[in-house]
Amino acid sequence: MKLHALTLPACLLLGAVACSPGEQENTDTGIHFLEVNQVKVQDAFWKPKFEQWNKVTTNDVFDKFEGKHLHNPDPKKMHNTFENFDRVANGERNVGDHAGMPWFDGLVYETIRGVSDLIAQQSNQALEQRVDGYIDLIAKAQASDPDGFINTYTQLMEDNHRWGENGGMLRWQHDVYNAGMLVEAGVHYYNATGKTKLLEVATRFANHMCDYMGPYPKKNIVPAHSGSEEPLVKLYWLYKNNPDLKQKVSVPVNEQAYFDLATFWIENRGHNCGQPLWLTWGNPVAEQWIRDNKYADLQFGNHSRPSFGDYAQDSLPLFQQQTIEGHAVRATLFTTGVAAAALENKNPDYIAAVTRLWDNMVGKRMFVTGGVGAVHFDEKFGPDYYLPTDAYLETCAAVGAGFFSQRMNELTGDGKYMDEFERSLYNNVLTGISLSGDHYTYQNPLNAEKHARWEWHECPCCPPMFLKMVSAVPGFIYSHQGNTISVNLFIGSEATVNLSKNLSVAVKQETRYPWDGSVTLTVDPAKPADFALRVRIPGWAQGVENPYGLYKSDVNSPAELKVNGEPVQMNVVKGYAEINRKWAKGDKVELSLPMQPRIITADGSVTDLNSMVALASGPLVYCLEGCDNTDLKDIRFDTRSPMSLNYRSDLLSGINVIEGKAFDKDEKEIAVSAIPYYAVGNRTEGDAYKVWLPVKGK
Repeated sequence: MKLHALTLPACLLLGAVACSPGEQENTDTGIHFLEVNQVKVQDAFWKPKFEQWNKVTTNDVFDKFEGKHLHNPDPKKMHNTFENFDRVANGERNVGDHAGMPWFDGLVYETIRGVSDLIAQQSNQALEQRVDGYIDLIAKAQASDPDGFINTYTQLMEDNHRWGENGGMLRWQHDVYNAGMLVEAGVHYYNATGKTKLLEVATRFANHMCDYMGPYPKKNIVPAHSGSEEPLVKLYWLYKNNPDLKQKVSVPVNEQAYFDLATFWIENRGHNCGQPLWLTWGNPVAEQWIRDNKYADLQFGNHSRPSFGDYAQDSLPLFQQQTIEGHAVRATLFTTGVAAAALENKNPDYIAAVTRLWDNMVGKRMFVTGGVGAVHFDEKFGPDYYLPTDAYLETCAAVGAGFFSQRMNELTGDGKYMDEFERSLYNNVLTGISLSGDHYTYQNPLNAEKHARWEWHECPCCPPMFLKMVSAVPGFIYSHQGNTISVNLFIGSEATVNLSKNLSVAVKQETRYPWDGSVTLTVDPAKPADFALRVRIPGWAQGVENPYGLYKSDVNSPAELKVNGEPVQMNVVKGYAEINRKWAKGDKVELSLPMQPRIITADGSVTDLNSMVALASGPLVYCLEGCDNTDLKDIRFDTRSPMSLNYRSDLLSGINVIEGKAFDKDEKEIAVSAIPYYAVGNRTEGDAYKVWLPVKGK
């Protein structure tokens, strides 16, 4: 039976320390986001999407992990991933055969995490039963190992190389990453359903890792693919805030050990034997050096491990890292985990490190769509200001960047972080899925001559990561701290927030965002009371396209704010308009954001974008698609001609279209139309499109 927030004492999925609002008075001083099941989304843009993802996308992803329902079967893409769990449960080891890549276990767990948050919002008994069946398989597989170890690739292919030891390659095997995704799935599924079976599997595995890894005499093992740090923090929070839960699970629980392991993984980055030298030796030689177990030489000491290099954020200790480097997914998941740990330990070194790395990412290495990861080789960040139009921009990396920005907002309360979360979400994340909910993207270049969505991929990491992100969105709309409520995202919704002094406040938001800039908030406190309401005023609405000037735009109309129909002067502090007053039932706040089309230019240091512009309206970046525009290859946009914004209910499930003028190769002025970037590739397969447009006369 599904347990809901009123009966299930689950701790905040996305907060630091407090239990669910309504259960007890909030007496700490931290910022708290609501749980996903405490926010009811009633939004014309988002609600249909959530319903589709809950019913269509989740089953599509699971079907394809079972090797089903490809219209054009490709042996490289067809794998029944769940057979791996069956075979491990039956005791098979070192058989030299595994369905899919080493990280497919983790992708299954990530999908379960995303599904958990979706069914927490909207009950789906059939989907829940399907997940329960998978959990039974996972539990049986784990039960076949006396240590509780489970990573089907390692067990079936190279069981003597667990955790990448004895000549294994952790960068490839993903043992620790997969373990972290299992822990996270267990936490989220418990919070959604109250069921403990997967949580017990996760806790047993976490216990094994805590026994095996850590300061000497334990083993110096850190995730070669980050992402496991935050799940261990979540497991710590779950048991810390629900001590009675320890009696409901059939495994020992030591929540402090989980947090300690997460911080060991974080702080031991860069503490390795110093070899191999990946950039100097090259990947083949470096990998062979590890497989030859050269790091076990006594000259490296008794707590030695190999370096995983910049690729895995392992060349320098965290506190010495000045720029965000390496594989963009690993880097952003690592920094997300550091920020989560900082919420708990308040360590100023942690806070300084994630602030420095976020500033570098957003100020010098983030694309206008909120994507990150410029370089195809190693799927990595490029150097500062390297932002080419044909960059790699993996969907998973945008998800990681979004989660990083959200945690930074939770850590600091600064609206600039939610600005960049919103940029990533509405652009690079949303483009990762088709409007039909069953085709996806991996790479998301900003200008492409031919770029098609795929039905499935031999490395289908992006659909699970997509589900993780979008399913979490309702919990990011509102947050609270002490006697203050913050409105972080503009999504039609209802929620009840419990402030300090046992004050309950119902909040209702109505809007057609992102197509319209009008937002109405109805504030209903249980009794008249003094408290503050903070409403985020996006940077782009204040003429600040990027907090560090990486991008600039030309919005001229100011945002406007009214309370009960009366205009109020906005006092914007850290990106939020603060309204302090005595609130009464039915009070209304009206926000008007300037949605007229705007032109974006990049800082001159971005040489790839000199003499080019991009178009935007509200949080959405736009592009010209070939099926709407002739001579796309040769046109130059006319920045002097006025642009219009028109809603088209008949196009791409309903969108705003920007219409303007450009010049073709013969200098003839022609009309052009732009659609939101997220909507590309839904009409003509492999069609060309452009976000960055050359301008006339330059």
